[in-house]
Amino acid sequence: MADFNPLIEKLSPPPVPSVLAWGRQYDGSRGPKIDLSQAVPGYPPHPQMLEWLAETAGSKAYTSYGAIEGEDVLRKAYAAHVSDLYGAGISATNIHITSGANQAFMCIAMAVASSGDTVAVTNPFYFNQETTLAMLGIKVTTVACDPASRFLPDMAAVKAMLKPGVKAFVLVTPNNPTGAVYPPALLREIFELCRRNGTWLIVDETYRDFLTDDQPLHDLLSVPGWEDGLALTYSFSKSYCIPGHRLGAITAGPIMVDQVAKVMDNLQICAPRAAQAAVAKAIPALADWRRANRAEISGRAEALKDVMSRLPNWKMDALGAYFAYVRHPFPGVKSEVVAEKLAREAGIVCLPGIYFGEGQNNHLRFAFANADAPTIRLLEERLRDFKV
Repeated sequence: MADFNPLIEKLSPPPVPSVLAWGRQYDGSRGPKIDLSQAVPGYPPHPQMLEWLAETAGSKAYTSYGAIEGEDVLRKAYAAHVSDLYGAGISATNIHITSGANQAFMCIAMAVASSGDTVAVTNPFYFNQETTLAMLGIKVTTVACDPASRFLPDMAAVKAMLKPGVKAFVLVTPNNPTGAVYPPALLREIFELCRRNGTWLIVDETYRDFLTDDQPLHDLLSVPGWEDGLALTYSFSKSYCIPGHRLGAITAGPIMVDQVAKVMDNLQICAPRAAQAAVAKAIPALADWRRANRAEISGRAEALKDVMSRLPNWKMDALGAYFAYVRHPFPGVKSEVVAEKLAREAGIVCLPGIYFGEGQNNHLRFAFANADAPTIRLLEERLRDFKV
């Protein structure tokens, strides 16, 4: 039998399908299944968004290949949005459109690191980023995020990690899996350390639209020369409820955009064109709708806080945007065992902490944005009664 690439063969199967399979074995005895597994919006797209998607999908204008960097109309619309959000002068030349944020990350990783190079991630990490680096033969080093520090990166560990040759440091804020939101001053300090070490800072901002206030996530785009060491990634999936259309974006310097275009041309040539044209209309038109959704997600977070406050044996170590990182009350029991039993017997489908890094067996990730507040309140009785 012919061999497979060992870098791919040694990876575990995609984790979410296995968790969903546990949920399918639930018999319904405790009531409706509560799916807190995958980070998907728990409400439909705006009707106008669906109309625009239908209109552009049926247009001959978007059936041919498009620009590798993305449709000009979306690059301009998104650049204007980012400029307004951060008070920065971002133009279309700073934007590259990709087929989702995972592809955005892969493109950047391939642009800045070669097989055998080292890239740093936090622990816990977003598993698709870690496996992307692994399949590319890029070495991964981790920076600890302690629950006692609200899962913020430990600065002593950051400084110790930043050695010559570390190509990039990857941060996700608001964080997946913990929900932790990194303070702007912390991000600025980390960026300055990365710049001095010649290390790229890659910031995944997929969940930024669900912050509870209007303060910008950071001021990194105001740093002179930011283009030489910073790349931001974003997903349109969550904010516009269109994960099936696979659309993401990179904000970076024009030179990085040019390097990413080389990668993108070989991965996909261009992101889906019809969805790009539709989202370009939605960015300015659906601002009020997105704000209302932010309030809805905030209400779901408050419902979960309320539930967890009455479950002293369960501890919510972090909460933010889409996620809660919950410490289960069964020391020494693997998180996979707890999660599988929760899914099969209690109808609560969530992800085991061990999927997000070593030392995470005491935790579970609840993607609470998937469920409305009344559904979230059903957790109280089921978690109180749950035994391993």
